[in-house]
Amino acid sequence: MANYKNDGYDPEEISALKDECSQEGKSFIYVEDEDLDVLEEGECRHIQFPGQYQGQEVIFDTLVYTLRLHHSSLVYEMAVEEVQKTFPTYVPPEERKPNYKIAPDLEEEAETALTEIIEEIEETETVKVQEHVEVDLESDYGIALDVCLNVDEITDEVIEDFIAHFKANTLSLDTTLYSFSSDEEED
Repeated sequence: MANYKNDGYDPEEISALKDECSQEGKSFIYVEDEDLDVLEEGECRHIQFPGQYQGQEVIFDTLVYTLRLHHSSLVYEMAVEEVQKTFPTYVPPEERKPNYKIAPDLEEEAETALTEIIEEIEETETVKVQEHVEVDLESDYGIALDVCLNVDEITDEVIEDFIAHFKANTLSLDTTLYSFSSDEEED
């Protein structure tokens, strides 16, 4: 048996993925990803599709997400860092271990500060984002792509369009810098 950089380069794996795509009638398949289940439907999708990289067939293991989601993630991370400067024991709910304890009044104070910092970051447009594709050649499976697109929702059509342009080397990314606010989501 041939030795491949990882299984995403294995012709048998690639052939199996092509068969699966063919059965689905798409150029890609969705990958079940428990980490993404918590997100709003349509903001982020984990997919795989076969393609070529430097003349070699490979599987692209890809995370496709909206510009708005990327922006809100960066804003949230920045706000948590700021809160932890004032409240060093504060751990955001998604990172808490089962034995984590914090005094309810301290948690409320930290959460209030977090909300205020997020609002300030959004108001001042401190964080700006743009469409991008990041390629990770050191991935455990095939080649990992991190794809951020300026769309309202990640649909089959958006994914098919991205893959077609990516494979044809005609992908044109929007280099405009964008900033979002939580208020816009509520409209």
